[in-house]
Amino acid sequence: MTACQAEGMAPRILHGIDDVQAAVGEHFGYSDWLEITQERVNQFADATGDHQWIHVDVERATRESPFGGPIAHGYLTLSLGPVLMPSILQRTGFSMGVNYGCNKVRFMSPVPVGSRVRMGVKLLSAEPVTGGLQEIYEWTYEVEGAAKPACVAEVVLRSYV
Repeated sequence: MTACQAEGMAPRILHGIDDVQAAVGEHFGYSDWLEITQERVNQFADATGDHQWIHVDVERATRESPFGGPIAHGYLTLSLGPVLMPSILQRTGFSMGVNYGCNKVRFMSPVPVGSRVRMGVKLLSAEPVTGGLQEIYEWTYEVEGAAKPACVAEVVLRSYV
């Protein structure tokens, strides 16, 4: 069961190139909240080799960090897209998809360990490419109770038929 389904909301489903192109400009909504645990932060640190103390040393981060405790890596926040997007939007009618990159990524506020994050998705464009479609999405990550987003990214995906 996806996060949105748990709240009684089904994800939006777009089938094939025509449906995706027809949805350009649409905001599809938000995922459910996901708690950012120290375990997830530590696993990300192990996977990336980024063991900076503001992420993994709880005692020192609580004592010395301007954030009052450990925070998630910015790229951990961004990497939650594939976890959160299927509860908001699913695309069918394609044989495969790939991450093609990001046009712009900004990390505007910290994600404290123990906080909850959700993602909003808007389709900015969808243009044909050889064998499929190049889609640009705006992914906005919010921390529950925070005044501004933690991250806003223009993410480029390619879906092939």
